[in-house]
Amino acid sequence: MTQLSRDLALRIALAARVLPDVNVPRLIEILHEKVGTPLDDEKLKSITVTNLKTGIGSLDGEEDGEDIDIGLANIKLAVRYLWGEESDESLPEIQPYKNGDMPESIRVAVASNSAELLNGHFGSCVRFLVYQLSHDEYRLIDIRSTIEADDSDDRNLFRVNLIKDCQVIFMQSIGGPAAAKVIRADIYPIKVPEVIDAVEQLKTFQKVFDAPPPWMAKVLGRNAEERKRFLNHD
Repeated sequence: MTQLSRDLALRIALAARVLPDVNVPRLIEILHEKVGTPLDDEKLKSITVTNLKTGIGSLDGEEDGEDIDIGLANIKLAVRYLWGEESDESLPEIQPYKNGDMPESIRVAVASNSAELLNGHFGSCVRFLVYQLSHDEYRLIDIRSTIEADDSDDRNLFRVNLIKDCQVIFMQSIGGPAAAKVIRADIYPIKVPEVIDAVEQLKTFQKVFDAPPPWMAKVLGRNAEERKRFLNHD
């Protein structure tokens, strides 16, 4: 097999990372089936959403790819990676933050594959966007790459440790074993199946500060009486 250039190998690896349950060797096999060999820049740029979707769908015996559990947004993103059009240039800017800047705030991780979007699965997202969030303010304080997780003996635990200082994580989906590890780390997982702007999701979640659940009230430093009032509410 012809050895891929560093650029092509990176594009294929990034595309595989946003396609849950499709590893690099399988993706290369699909690409060979769809555009032939050897793979080069021209062939990767000829990949379409439709032929990638049907190629992935054949893994589950779904010829048209309609029932695969990946999502069209992720397949479109994978195609952009294969085309070489997606880069880190669109990442949001990290804002200065030090402990104590935002009283009564929590730390939130967002599974993301591009820009400032909530569009990643926990076990395969390219990065975590980390925000400090209060009732009235949100601030992006870090961007944490997950690329080294692939070399870990326990990839899910590696990802959990990346965000162990967070109290909440938003992602498109998460498997049962991974969710158990997240919860054991005292991180509250929240699924958001549709692709959405991370900031839009944060603004929606800010409403919870008006009547926080007990675990969140404890994180915010609310006293026991305030937490009891919430439990007795309704």
